[in-house]
Amino acid sequence: MSLLESPSFETISSAIKSTAHPDGSYVLALTSLGNYYVSSASAPSNAIHLFDKSSLKCVQTLKGHQNATTTLRTVRGIGGSDRHMLLSAGKDGCVIAWDERSGAPTIQMTTSGRSRTVLSCDASHDGLTVAAGTDLQKEDAFILYWDPRKPTVPLRIHGSTHSDDITAVHFLKNSPSPTSRQILLSASTDGLVSTSNSAEDDEDEAVLNVGSWGCSISQAGWIRGSSANRVWAASDMETFSCWSNELDMLQNCDIRHPSVHSHGRTWVTDYMITCHNTKRSDSNLAVFVGSNEGDVALLSSSNVSDSSAPWTINSVWANGHTGVVRSVFWDENHEILVTGGEDSKISTWRCPIPGQLSGFDKSARDESAMDMDSAILKRERDDEMDISESEPEGKKVKR
Repeated sequence: MSLLESPSFETISSAIKSTAHPDGSYVLALTSLGNYYVSSASAPSNAIHLFDKSSLKCVQTLKGHQNATTTLRTVRGIGGSDRHMLLSAGKDGCVIAWDERSGAPTIQMTTSGRSRTVLSCDASHDGLTVAAGTDLQKEDAFILYWDPRKPTVPLRIHGSTHSDDITAVHFLKNSPSPTSRQILLSASTDGLVSTSNSAEDDEDEAVLNVGSWGCSISQAGWIRGSSANRVWAASDMETFSCWSNELDMLQNCDIRHPSVHSHGRTWVTDYMITCHNTKRSDSNLAVFVGSNEGDVALLSSSNVSDSSAPWTINSVWANGHTGVVRSVFWDENHEILVTGGEDSKISTWRCPIPGQLSGFDKSARDESAMDMDSAILKRERDDEMDISESEPEGKKVKR
């Protein structure tokens, strides 16, 4: 499968600024909060670090979760608050909304009864519902719902939607309909993507649509559109898929296959990092991929719903890392890309909006940067280990 080169393609080989986790831990996830870029660290640190956007100096450290931080994201207005807040989940069975000013949890939601590892979490558009997906214990994996104003006990628990680790949960937040905003997308290593009505107590009635991929799903998210929403998903085998709003599969491809071998330039994808859902275009999803050498590329398709549509490589960011890049955050409003990797480094890069071939609308301005799916990726679920136990640099760890 060939990979087209955008007319505006460029290789960016010099980072604006770079820093590193103070303890040498992996950078597992990245997000943005106000004047800060925020990262989560691997075990044994498990800390959450806030870096000044201008200087990239670490200005605040939150303790994170006791065992491992599995998800980190920025959400709006939890529990009636009008502030953007950090929301994290961990293997200690907690979902925490943080007050970055005091460095302490504002709201802490816990699983009822036996402690369960929480792998994914999100908050609804109005901030009055928080959802989380757990790992599989014995025969059960749960989607938990809380009213964050009453965080001690889950509001409802759905236990039959998935039969294995629930790796992603995302509310539909762009719909004008209050009912649609209650829809929760979930994905699991059982190979299923599902949409549910988060306000329905009866789980049999709650499940709206189910799609079966037949492979372990590591991450998923919404693709917002003016006419209809779609869903993207990625597997542990580095395959990418696109689904309709009713979860009919529209595309299924190995993201490593599109490659460039021309004009003295070569790009071969080793792994997928994540996707960025941008409102700048109605038809495009920004797909970030990486190489084992530590380089990052931005791929896009003219129509991710069409398996015959060509893929385009828009930019490559090179020489910034020495191993696998675990996370990226695209700060579209400031045209900055933030990358974090197994080498403990965090770098900021110039990231101009791609040109016309990729279909991105350069003139659009919105708050999509705050909505980027910064949930921790599939590579993080086994990272309670000390990083000294990891494989050599430049080699992908077992996932």
